[in-house]
Amino acid sequence: MKTKALPGFRDFYPADLALRTHIFRTWRAVASRYGFEEYDGPPLEPLELYTAKSGDEIVGQLYNFTDKGEREIALRPEMTPSLARMVAARSGELRKPIRWFSIPQLFRYERQQRGRLREHFQLNCDLIGEPGPLADTEIVALAIDVMREFGLSSSDVKVRLSDRRILNALLSSFALTEVQASGVYAWLDKQGRGDNAASLHRLKELGVDNEVTQFLQGMAKIKELPALQRLLAERKVPASASLEEVVHTLGAMGLGDFVEIDLGVVRGLAYYTGVVFELFDAGRTLRAVCGGGRYDSLLDALGGVQMPAVGFGMGDVVLAELLKDKGLVPGEISSIDVFLAFITQEDLPQVLSLGHKLRDAGLKVEYALNPQAVGKQLKLADARQARLAAVVGPDERARGEIVIKDLGTGSQETVPIESSVDMIKARIHG
Repeated sequence: MKTKALPGFRDFYPADLALRTHIFRTWRAVASRYGFEEYDGPPLEPLELYTAKSGDEIVGQLYNFTDKGEREIALRPEMTPSLARMVAARSGELRKPIRWFSIPQLFRYERQQRGRLREHFQLNCDLIGEPGPLADTEIVALAIDVMREFGLSSSDVKVRLSDRRILNALLSSFALTEVQASGVYAWLDKQGRGDNAASLHRLKELGVDNEVTQFLQGMAKIKELPALQRLLAERKVPASASLEEVVHTLGAMGLGDFVEIDLGVVRGLAYYTGVVFELFDAGRTLRAVCGGGRYDSLLDALGGVQMPAVGFGMGDVVLAELLKDKGLVPGEISSIDVFLAFITQEDLPQVLSLGHKLRDAGLKVEYALNPQAVGKQLKLADARQARLAAVVGPDERARGEIVIKDLGTGSQETVPIESSVDMIKARIHG
């Protein structure tokens, strides 16, 4: 039987898993520095948890089925509904603000394309119980610092920052129907992603007049706070203190170069209530690496708990593509620290003893599992990218010594067997 992974699913060979481990390790390190605690939930949830948030139309994008208990369930397509359920269950016990992160595997039955599969892992960071703009700043800064930890700079990635309240206020100053407003939001969301001419034609079909179209095109070009402030003054729309504070506090953190204003950031219309953002590669050659914002009503809708919240999700698929494009994927990681080679079968007991002591000392150790020429053993050590090789033969054994060879430089030295563990540890960790 000849089989392969299902469409949109991945096999993780050791090199692929090494990259995934690098991503997860970095995510955990940065989230922990911000005081976030890791949580997780079940990969299967009641189907209604997702239809309550997104409507019945989401079912077509899910892996859902009826289980043996006649329950309608689905593989989780996102983490926020599970988070809302968990927070609601213990809301009285949890100290606010809640700083939680998770790295779930998520599943969606979607059309595959570069940066989008039918399963992926995602860093979710949520700050719950704090309505102020410093909480928004904390979330945006965390996302930026994840990028910085991977070695990406402000010339590599940009955060597109907006506020749904500003956008809603600006559009409400025009007499748009509900259908027209929906078309305008869709046009804004597509800026930089598709055929602008086709999108403008769609607005014309909806009867959106030229004044609105020209305004939208001008609004889409705004990238800095002063320009936004002038636009708000012209339209007699109140300034957004929250957005301004987020921009200023990110600047105070030294992260201002990563941020640009973009009122085209729309995101979920029924989901987000305030500051929203997306993080893209600077050249916009990939899908969004990360997106999120403030969602103050969702926990009440899903869990019956009225608490403000802000958060983001960052997927591993687009991120891995970006790291590859920028040459920031770690080189092959050695599977072992030390390879122990023996010349005769009589040398094997000493190799076994030394190998076990080195493993007890926390080192990664391998040796040949059948008698073979030393040259062949050392070729295996090279293939494993071992840092050191230690060779035991009859002469060394008689003198109570071993030969330690640095496989990177080719240098070697003979050391007493009784001090070999400490010397090898020093070489590996030094």
